[in-house]
Amino acid sequence: MARINKEILINTTTSETIIAILENKSLVELHIERPENQRMVGDIYKGVVSKVLPGMMAAFIDIGHEQNAFLHFSDISSDFYSYDSDTTKKQRKYKKPPLRNLKVELKEGQEIFVQISKEPLGTKGARVTTEIALPGRFLVLVPNANYIGVSKRIENFREKKRLKKMGREITPKNFGMIIRTVAQGKDEKVLIKDFENLMKAWKSIETASSRKKGPVLLYKDMAMASSIIRDIFTNDIERVVVDNKRLLRRINSYLKDAAPRLLDKVEFYSDQKPIFEEFSIETDIKNILNPKIWLSQGGHIIINQTEAMVTIDVNSGKYIGGKDYELNATRVNMQAAKELARQLRLRDIGGLIVIDFIDVAEEKNRKKIFFELKNELKKDRAKTSILPMSDYGLIEMTRQRIRPSLLHTYSDICPHCDGVGRILSKESIVSNIESWIKRFKMARKDRRLILQINPEIEEFLTDGWKSHLYKLMWKYWLKIDVEQAKNLKHDEFRFLTKNDKKDITDEFIG
Repeated sequence: MARINKEILINTTTSETIIAILENKSLVELHIERPENQRMVGDIYKGVVSKVLPGMMAAFIDIGHEQNAFLHFSDISSDFYSYDSDTTKKQRKYKKPPLRNLKVELKEGQEIFVQISKEPLGTKGARVTTEIALPGRFLVLVPNANYIGVSKRIENFREKKRLKKMGREITPKNFGMIIRTVAQGKDEKVLIKDFENLMKAWKSIETASSRKKGPVLLYKDMAMASSIIRDIFTNDIERVVVDNKRLLRRINSYLKDAAPRLLDKVEFYSDQKPIFEEFSIETDIKNILNPKIWLSQGGHIIINQTEAMVTIDVNSGKYIGGKDYELNATRVNMQAAKELARQLRLRDIGGLIVIDFIDVAEEKNRKKIFFELKNELKKDRAKTSILPMSDYGLIEMTRQRIRPSLLHTYSDICPHCDGVGRILSKESIVSNIESWIKRFKMARKDRRLILQINPEIEEFLTDGWKSHLYKLMWKYWLKIDVEQAKNLKHDEFRFLTKNDKKDITDEFIG
């Protein structure tokens, strides 16, 4: 397999931090974090059982948020189990006997440690588990467990044996450990230091828990940018490019202790041209909400996301090809399989997915398309499960859903159509305005501008003393007068020069 060139780009604006992951210069993942909507996966709470529903095999846990968290019985550790009298000895040998043979010892009002495993989505609260795991750079500490696991991606038998032996020697009673892929080849002293840091974090959690009543947050996992560096930044990453000095210092400070050899791969992007424009991925980002994706040979894919499932339709479109229909259909399907695997990662689409490929008659071609898709999905960090193509040309698959897809992050429910369509989110519009200002500053020295925007966005932009507008003016040393323009759409804006009121918007649109 050809070597993949991987890069991480981090763009920080006044309204959001965006992390882009590139493979061979192509955008494959996009992660967005905002101050008011920070990453929750990995956070640990002392929650309070709000309601137990045996019929649903679930409980609702109050963690201090507006919506209670959802705890399925399958996500509960064995400490909370009791067994029906008819449970056989053979079943009891398993770590988790079938749920039908288990009684869960949970009562309303009971305090319980839980960790967020999936972000809230729409009206649904976060999903939580009682199986706590504290991730470090090289190791994952698992309290109240009794096993040592080694990453399946470490294939060298001797190295697996060495790491497992080390894990057994340093892990105290009632603690488990998972050894991550990046631990491969690392000196024992480095791994022990990572383990000691994790134990220190766990003791802090226990101390905080003893002093506070639930519901209360006990542990906040790293911000998204930092967690990406911890979990993804390994030797196979060519470079990390950051356009914010404060974040650069934070990343370098972490790497000095965790992975000093990677420090040389971190670069500061200082040009005025927006970083995503410099790396030619801004168009891909702008097309995130577009349901239609054109393929290079003329075919296209249409992605429809609903609350229950995602449907993907593959069409031949403008593709002409030769006279052989079977060959033409197979070619479009093969190209579509590769592209839609990338789109699933890029848009962070999860849950049940049904793909309607162009019909092919021959079984060998169906298998060919299936294996092409399966191989492309191996690049995905999210867990996927895929079934072979049916006689109707359908492939059913599931993809792990940890956080809402980018459709929900990048857009708000349209107030005019009551949720039937989507519009660009306010934060994303502010980011587009900031990108325009960056391009303007590269070419012009004017210090005064007039910004015309929709009244709703004007209110969002100017709200508060340290508003987004204030931050933009301070950051780029500009005086911007904002005017409401009811004729402009939600995501439209116009920039005019202060002196002669000349509209210069189109001169600096990306």
